[in-house]
Amino acid sequence: MTRSRVVSVAVLALLAALVIWLALGRVGGEGEPPAATGEPSAGMSEPSAGTGEPSALTDEPAGEGAPAGGARGTDTRAWDDVDACADAVLPPELEPVVDDIEDGGPYAYPDRDGSTFRNQEGFLPQEERGYYREFTVSTPGLSHRGAKRVVTGGDEEDPEVWYYTDDHYESFCEFAPAG
Repeated sequence: MTRSRVVSVAVLALLAALVIWLALGRVGGEGEPPAATGEPSAGMSEPSAGTGEPSALTDEPAGEGAPAGGARGTDTRAWDDVDACADAVLPPELEPVVDDIEDGGPYAYPDRDGSTFRNQEGFLPQEERGYYREFTVSTPGLSHRGAKRVVTGGDEEDPEVWYYTDDHYESFCEFAPAG
């Protein structure tokens, strides 16, 4: 084999490995791919983490529009580049999930809820493996898990940080449970 042919084969092998690695990173490990509901995401658009651009998640001041006693958009970690949720973005279906997390279960999807969230997308601050856990937030009218999740960080029984996504980890906002 000529030297240029060996180099060409090596480059193609590297490209194939890269494509496989990217494909597995997008599909594997973090649950199902985003659900196609035919509806736009509830107030969430572009990932705001690290982009420097305002997100639709924060176009409303915290405290407005949330149900009494419910979760509130709160930026408890200002250094993490994840903004507080606009309270109107937090769905009513979030409250039973928060209650279940605080009670240690039971969960709607016991084989998935409470599992380690690996933060492959990198939109949340980098932490040790096992720091983040994910939980399903139901979507009325769907017969599957859908795209909404709560991701907690820190102690399993008493999380120090709470994040919400309604687009299957493409963007996050931060909230605090009613306490």
